[in-house]
Amino acid sequence: PPRRSEFLLDSLFMNSRPFSMERPLVEENPFPDRRGFTECLPTVFRCLQERHLKTEPMIITDNETLCARYHDLGRGDIVVGRVRLKPCEEPLLLDLRQRGVILIPSAVSQMVSRLKSVQARLLAGFMVPHTRVVYDLHDLQAAITAYGKAGVTRVVTKHDRRNAGMGIHLWASIEEVYTQASFGVLPPPFVVQPYIPGCRDIRVIFIDNYLEAYQRHNPDNFRHNLHFGGTSSPCDPTPEQVDLCVRVMERGGFPYAHLDLMVNPEGRTWLAEINLGGGIRGARITSAEYQARVEAVHQRLLAAASAA
Repeated sequence: PPRRSEFLLDSLFMNSRPFSMERPLVEENPFPDRRGFTECLPTVFRCLQERHLKTEPMIITDNETLCARYHDLGRGDIVVGRVRLKPCEEPLLLDLRQRGVILIPSAVSQMVSRLKSVQARLLAGFMVPHTRVVYDLHDLQAAITAYGKAGVTRVVTKHDRRNAGMGIHLWASIEEVYTQASFGVLPPPFVVQPYIPGCRDIRVIFIDNYLEAYQRHNPDNFRHNLHFGGTSSPCDPTPEQVDLCVRVMERGGFPYAHLDLMVNPEGRTWLAEINLGGGIRGARITSAEYQARVEAVHQRLLAAASAA
């Protein structure tokens, strides 16, 4: 980072010994000006690497400090906890990773949690067949053709950046979606997938070695969210469902997750959504235990990153 390289450059140019090396890196100063020294930087940094010169990484655990020190962060620094972002600020996660900053949880898992479009783009293989991301009307036209060939009638759309069932809509046909999108009522990007009637909704909480599952059900609404009038009851996920959760989390780089599973009347299971966090209403785990387990995962990953 600039603050470090400038300090290093000035220190070495002045032939000082801020790092208590056994001998100065440059026995005498043969450079009359800074420019001549700068030309030798490749050799300088190779020497530093050979001497195993290290600096302590910056560890940030709150969003206020992250905002204040954002431009100071560089390779090896660590940000622990989800990064608080405004809509359309998600590319900042890419910027941090490009600069070598380590994110806990991973940048991909944070992106997937925030954006339904990214989630479906990466995890469509675990979702209902023919799940697609619509970025523009051309994508929607392609979906019309594909759904026509597959005999799909009713469809569901999911808005980006909306949770708790607030961005989920049921349509009689993909043509209705196209009409609304064409008039600007339904702006892309959004996710579209076939509607599967009669599905059971299972919420799985997966934190390290802790796993809990419960079914959510609302007979009067295809959205089974509990705050929409649904009820919950504990259930035991099958080995196949647990395996599905593990594979989804590995693909998305999730160290822990809330996973919503769809189970059709024939017993076929698909991923509905995944998030790093979510409501625990209906779960046995308490809020205090939940936070403690998440923090334990953070500390384990932090220790591993610091030792690397």
